[in-house]
Amino acid sequence: MQQKKYRLIDLFSGAGGMTLGFTDHRFGGGFECVLSVDNNAAAMATHEAAYAAPCVVGNIEEWIKTNPVIPAADVVIGGPPCQGFSLLNKNREGDGRRALWEPYMDVVNLCGAKMFVMENVTELLRSDEFSDIVKRATDMGFELIYDIFNAADYGTPQTRKRAIIIGWKKGLVTDPVLPIPTHAKEPRQGLLPWRTVKEAIADLPDPVGTEIRDCDPPFNLHFGRKPTEISLARYKVVPPGGNRFDLQRNAPEITPACWIKKTSGGTDLFGRLWWDRPSVTIRTEFFKPEKGRYLHPEKHRPITHREAARLMGFPDDFPFKGSKTEIARQIGNAVPPPLAGAIASSVYRALEKSSLNQAV
Repeated sequence: MQQKKYRLIDLFSGAGGMTLGFTDHRFGGGFECVLSVDNNAAAMATHEAAYAAPCVVGNIEEWIKTNPVIPAADVVIGGPPCQGFSLLNKNREGDGRRALWEPYMDVVNLCGAKMFVMENVTELLRSDEFSDIVKRATDMGFELIYDIFNAADYGTPQTRKRAIIIGWKKGLVTDPVLPIPTHAKEPRQGLLPWRTVKEAIADLPDPVGTEIRDCDPPFNLHFGRKPTEISLARYKVVPPGGNRFDLQRNAPEITPACWIKKTSGGTDLFGRLWWDRPSVTIRTEFFKPEKGRYLHPEKHRPITHREAARLMGFPDDFPFKGSKTEIARQIGNAVPPPLAGAIASSVYRALEKSSLNQAV
């Protein structure tokens, strides 16, 4: 018997890591994407290559104003740009992106969705905006559940914490809809150990070249950089699991002066990943060791785009499009597909058990 597929709209979709979790049976599946919207053209090119769904490149508020008919959908997913909430953004209070949850909720209303999933940085749940989101959703007839999730608990070889809000029309859900962890740092009955960096990338050979290659995956995105002599010298003195403090101890003469002056904090800067642990959070500049713990566990180089994509949980056949920088941004901004798949499975079960489970 063919599995029923529910209709899905992905807003602020980026490359589509969340869509992948909802549509691909390797993760969750059970949904078909009928529309995606994002203002990043390269990310939308990736989304278009990956899914047979209409893609809108542009400002979501302008798109809503100029499109009187929005396709019907059972579920809306997406993460209104999170940089306005992030601790990495020092100008959070004045950041207009804080309000982009509003057009997101407009689409939830206009498409007749029964459920929605909103993803964001953990700081969202402590913000004034969160109270506004709860009020708007409640006024629209939704009930909510929310929590902070670590992607490593759902099979991603990366520790990445995100806030997830799941909403459903009142009376729709009778069972819990939060996904159940499948992995744990300390494995116990029914839970597997966290996936490690070694499991994810150890099979890859040394990277070739410094540009995207016209060849089959995984090698198309497995390219390196041309480090300066001083950068290479710095890489070589950082031991397994080490960081910038090891660089300072082992070679103070080539340590940046600003790091020497800063005697605390920044323990991941210029750090090596560990083979036997998940990676740290992969961000958009993972190819720069000075930005975080992005040195290969044993090679004297930062991780490659392919390695970063695998640490995010993307399969090798996912068709990233764009320049090196654009693809790096897509990887670092994505929702890990294994986490999205766990959420998708919970949402699918809720819809199947619901008395309102006729797909639109």
